[in-house]
Amino acid sequence: MKLAIIGVGLIGGSLGLCLKEKLGDKIFITGLCRTENSMRRATELGAVDFASSDLEKVVGGADIIFLSPPVLQIVPMVKKILPFVKSGAILTDAGSTKKFIWQELKKILPPDIFYIAGHPMTGREKSGVEAADKNLFRGKAYVIVEDTGAPLAAHEKLMSVLKLIEANFLTIDIDKHDRCASIISHVPHLAAAALVTLLNDAGDDLDSCLKLIGGGFKDTTRIASSNADMWADICMTNGEAISTHLRDLQEILGKVIAAIDSHDRQAVRDYFSKSKERRDKILEAVTFDPN
Repeated sequence: MKLAIIGVGLIGGSLGLCLKEKLGDKIFITGLCRTENSMRRATELGAVDFASSDLEKVVGGADIIFLSPPVLQIVPMVKKILPFVKSGAILTDAGSTKKFIWQELKKILPPDIFYIAGHPMTGREKSGVEAADKNLFRGKAYVIVEDTGAPLAAHEKLMSVLKLIEANFLTIDIDKHDRCASIISHVPHLAAAALVTLLNDAGDDLDSCLKLIGGGFKDTTRIASSNADMWADICMTNGEAISTHLRDLQEILGKVIAAIDSHDRQAVRDYFSKSKERRDKILEAVTFDPN
């Protein structure tokens, strides 16, 4: 089995580390890296067997190609590698938005090269192969979108490899994926960044605020340290869902503001009580990454 990883960072690097540990010499992993330093680090850490900036050397002969660059770079990258991709190869990705990618890829993919959309619902605020972890996917949700026209044999081949990362795989249609990802991932990142911006705009109070920062602010805004290019691309490719949910959030906050302004303690208490009840139920049903 030959696996090519395009973008050996946190996600791609973690995949490589896990599969090399599980399969050893039964899999040969190549990685596309932009700099000599990133090539060296990817191979030193054991995320890939071979790293290069040469597209043909990385993807040539690959059975599976795992695409893990920022979302807006995925389609241009596929266009670049297509001349070197063998017949029967499977393309899959880690993009946080799915509909945009599929709408573009189905225009250019030949019938003998298959795309199976994927989205591992995991990550950290740190990026790069140095942040990679062989256990990053274990127990985490991993979406596989099945409505991209790939045959059953291609799905079975891909899953025979991916199952080794011990993620919780689920299938969902593209539109629902993008809507749900907006609510549980994209809008929270924007909200975290907004809280940091609010702090940064505190003016004369900034120094005092910084001295008062504790665990609550750090926990709430942790994801604001994520890669800016990645999140800008997500907003550009899932804009309709994100804008809709941001307006919904704006409406919710507007109601809270009105309740506070009118000194309606019961309404404010109900707001907190209902959200606590919902989150407690979520905690009972879902295992969260403590990191």
